[in-house]
Amino acid sequence: MREVFQQELREVQDRLVEMAEFVENAIENATRAFNESDVSLAELVIADDRKIDSAALALDELAINILARQQPVARDLRIVVSALRISASLERMGDLSEHIAQLARYRFPEKVVPSSLRETFHELGVLDVAIAKKLTELLRTEDLKLAEEIRNDDDRIDELHVGVFDAVLGETWKGAAVDTVDSTLASRYHERFADHAVTIAKNIQYLATGEFSATA
Repeated sequence: MREVFQQELREVQDRLVEMAEFVENAIENATRAFNESDVSLAELVIADDRKIDSAALALDELAINILARQQPVARDLRIVVSALRISASLERMGDLSEHIAQLARYRFPEKVVPSSLRETFHELGVLDVAIAKKLTELLRTEDLKLAEEIRNDDDRIDELHVGVFDAVLGETWKGAAVDTVDSTLASRYHERFADHAVTIAKNIQYLATGEFSATA
């Protein structure tokens, strides 16, 4: 029975890595669609979000089943509890990738944001993709150095997010109302994507050390 239990725990971790890979692919395609006005890629992201939702549901059912049948303790319990938290964050990251792709589809064939903000959104996209890749590797290896790198990347995203708000509220802003709304929403989606990654990094730290950090 113990061997079966350990196999189930490994399956939980494998499924988290698989979900992270789905999210990594989603944000990479979504940010490309957003920056390049690629409607086909945007529609692919939107259609594929159901894969992330289904994976999250299946993982949650497995974790709850393990809790009910095995009553794990110590690190084993941390694995299962962390998996439920991480699954929820990954599912939300998939939703945020879909939202970014939806903006690209709605505004096609035009660009979503005005030219004055395109460089900022290009950097936001690059950082979100980098975070997603680091997150996948973090879930695979539990290398806490990656958790620190994710937090540092998130700090830069926060700076860019504030910069977008400063731009659209500034006296020199020439964008139309739709530009203001789209830029604000898109910046928020990129920023929240990174926030969820930081939350997952905290859960991995908890899994590895038994201590949960309350700070970003």
